[in-house]
Amino acid sequence: MSATISAGESERPGRIMSGEMAEQPGVLRRILDRGAPRIREVAAEIAAKKPRFVLLTARGTSDNAALYAKYLLEIRLGLPCGLASMSTTTAYGAEPDLKDVLVVTVSQSGGSPDLVASTGAAREAGAITLAVTNNPDSPLAAVSEHHIDILAGPEKALPATKTYTASLLSLYLFVEGLSGGDGAAAAILPELAEAILARRDEVKTLASRYRFAERMVITSRGYGYPTAKEAALKLMETSYIPALSYSGADLLHGPLAMVDKISPVIAVVTDGRGGQALQPVLDRLRGRGADLFVVGPKAQVEAASAGFVLPTAGVAEEVQPILEILPLQMLAYEVTIARGQDPDAPRALAKVTETR
Repeated sequence: MSATISAGESERPGRIMSGEMAEQPGVLRRILDRGAPRIREVAAEIAAKKPRFVLLTARGTSDNAALYAKYLLEIRLGLPCGLASMSTTTAYGAEPDLKDVLVVTVSQSGGSPDLVASTGAAREAGAITLAVTNNPDSPLAAVSEHHIDILAGPEKALPATKTYTASLLSLYLFVEGLSGGDGAAAAILPELAEAILARRDEVKTLASRYRFAERMVITSRGYGYPTAKEAALKLMETSYIPALSYSGADLLHGPLAMVDKISPVIAVVTDGRGGQALQPVLDRLRGRGADLFVVGPKAQVEAASAGFVLPTAGVAEEVQPILEILPLQMLAYEVTIARGQDPDAPRALAKVTETR
C-alpha cells in the first residue's frame, strides 16, 4: 500500500533528493538482476576488438564515475587510460588517431552537446565507442557504437545520487566482463547499502558539526579518490560550502599548509591498499590537530574526531566506492537542510548542462 503524501510533505525541501537516495539499494538490485546480462554482452563484444588504450569522457558527477572506471581498468586489466579533453576536438578541431582505442562516455542524460560531438568525432577517428547513460534514447546513445543503460530510473533532483552509484556498478560489471569475471563481489552491495542508508539519524547528528563550516577539505587515495571528488561536488552544489578534494599524495605537496583546527577534513579510507597508502596522510592530519572526519573502517573512525563506520569487512576494495559515497550524500543533504537551503534546487544549476 502506498502512503498518501500530504501537501506539506510534497513541498518539504529536499524531499526529491531524499527519496532518490533511498532508491539506491533497489537500483543496485535492478542492475544486478536485469542489467548485468546485457553489460556482459557489451563487454564481450568490445573485448573481442582488443582495444589498446581507453579514453574516458564525462562531465560533473559522471566525470567522477569515469575516474572510478580509470582505476578499475588500469588496476584490474592493465589497460592504460586517460581522461579526454573534449575541447581539443569540439573547440580546436583536432583529429586524433583513435584506431583501436576504446572511448567510454559517461553521462546520466546523454544530452550534452560536447559529449555527443566528441563521441561522434571519436567514432569517425576510428575509436570503439561506448556510451554509459541513464537514457537509451539519448543523442549520445544514438551516436555511440555500443551502449549500457544504467537502469536508475528518472532522476529529478538536481544533485545526482542514484545515477552515480548506478554508473559505478555498471562500470564495475563492464570491466569484470572485459576480463571474463562474473562480478560476484557486487552481490552483497544492495543489502549493505540498505544498512548504511538506515543510519540517517547518525548522519544528521554528525552534520550539525559542519553547519557553519566555511570550507572543507576531502581526501582519499586509490579507489576512494573518486569518492572524495564526488563528495566535494555534492557539498558544493547543495550547501554551497567550498569543498576542496585532493588525492592524499597531492595534499602533502602543498595544500596541507591550509589545514588548521577549524576547517573540517573528511578522509575516505578504503579498506585495502588505498587506505594503507592514505595512512601517512592521516598521521600528518592528526599531528596538525585537524578536525578529522573519517568514512571507513571502525579502527580508523575511532582514531578520528568523528566519522562513519562502513561495513566493509570482507567487501572487495574495488566495489567499496559504491558504499563509501552513501553517507557522504546524506551528509551533503543534512548539512544543506541545517543551513536552511533546499538540496533539490541548487541555485544556478540545471539538470542537463549543455556545454559545447
